[in-house]
Formats: sequence, C-alpha cells, structure tokens
Amino acid sequence: MYTLDTPIWQLTVADFIDLHRQIMANEVRPPANSYTEKKYVYGLSGLATLLQCSKKTASTIKSSGKIDAAVIQEGRKIIIDSEKVLELLKRKA
Repeated sequence: MYTLDTPIWQLTVADFIDLHRQIMANEVRPPANSYTEKKYVYGLSGLATLLQCSKKTASTIKSSGKIDAAVIQEGRKIIIDSEKVLELLKRKA
C-alpha cells in the first residue's frame, strides 16, 4: 500500500489506478489553509463581487472610510485585502 508521501515511482499500476480514482472522486484533498498567502481583490468590481453587492454600493462602502485599513490605492488602481475587509465590516456592523 502507499501513503501520500510515497514517491510515484514506487507505486504499482494497481496503486496508481486506485490513487487516480480517489483523486477523481475528490477523496484525496490537500489540507485546508495549507498556505498563508494573502488574497486580494482588485477594483470596485472585485469588492462588489466579494461583498455580493452592486458596484455603486461597493463604492459607497469604500468612500465611507470603514475599510480604509484594507485598501491600497495608487491613482486609479485599487487593491483590497479581502480577509481584512470582511474582518473590518464584521467589527463595524
């Protein structure tokens, strides 16, 4: 038998087929939050998608100052830390 640490060259054909079936059936999943990479959304349309609202409402929320700590803006380019926005809105609500 094999584990997830077994090199692929050590698998038998039957092991490989079994592993492939498990992957296709979504039985083998990577650990949740296995990386700590930040997630960003870009622009008002990204914020609107994140908050599931219209672009007008996203613009109003951004202009209100409630999420200023999560917004980086240089000219017209807007970068928003999605996790921080959700955290700030939970606190302010």
